[in-house]
Amino acid sequence: MFPDYIEPVFRPPSEGRSMIFQVTNGCSWNKCTFCDMYTQPQKKFRARDEAEVLAEIKAAAAAGPRFTKVFLADGDALILPVRRLENILLQIKESLPWVERVGAYCLPRNIRKKSVGDLTRLRELGFGIAYVGAESGDDKVLQAISKGETYESTKEALLKLKAAGIASSVMVLNGMGGKALSSQHAINTARLMSETQPEFLSTLVVSYPLGVARVEAGFDSLGYKYELPDQHGLFIELREFIANLELKNTIFRSDHASNYLPLKGSLGQDKQSLLDQLDIAIHKPGQISLRQEWQRGL
Repeated sequence: MFPDYIEPVFRPPSEGRSMIFQVTNGCSWNKCTFCDMYTQPQKKFRARDEAEVLAEIKAAAAAGPRFTKVFLADGDALILPVRRLENILLQIKESLPWVERVGAYCLPRNIRKKSVGDLTRLRELGFGIAYVGAESGDDKVLQAISKGETYESTKEALLKLKAAGIASSVMVLNGMGGKALSSQHAINTARLMSETQPEFLSTLVVSYPLGVARVEAGFDSLGYKYELPDQHGLFIELREFIANLELKNTIFRSDHASNYLPLKGSLGQDKQSLLDQLDIAIHKPGQISLRQEWQRGL
């Protein structure tokens, strides 16, 4: 990372050993009521100057082949025009020939704006994985949190990625439906994942370090009271989600520091094992290792 980047810069846990190039600042949507990542004044969205980005990639060659992955920050690099993304990927190929994969956070709306042909071209140039925050597959939840997406719009984006041969890593928020919409949030999100078969799937427990007022207001506008489920309720919701998944070959992770019960496996072969662990957490919590509140990274 370069010292003049506009902080904070976020990246997925799996990109911890990646070289980061900040090709945009902030998030082009930035209206989701649950998200505080890009709310600081300095994170107002803008695309960085292309020449500046290309120069940084050239300069990064001096670091040598210590990093085999590149992450394009910030919130949704795929908002950039295809031509600009092609130039960035071509520069990475030229200057950093040892790089094996390029990834980025991607909003469904920006994936949908590109054709399968465009996405295929980006994949051929090294773009290998898109991190998509689906959050939920329930339209009422998505409306309440001002996601700006629907079940169908997220489905379309994920299927486009698959058609282009780009892996998708989908993030879902445990607790995002609150107590009122917990069950339909779990069931409809599982249905969305089953219809799109992402290569990677992870769940995080939603948290509100800067307060929950915006989320509550969104649910109030639809006639629901928002209350985050307690630990027991989160386990029940997660169990219902996994029970309704029909996945063939998806790497599943629920081991982010926000989760009380770290889970990992391959779905569907490890589905029953994951359900068994959740049953212990629900019915016999003293018999399984759970993170304490002070151990959780929120």
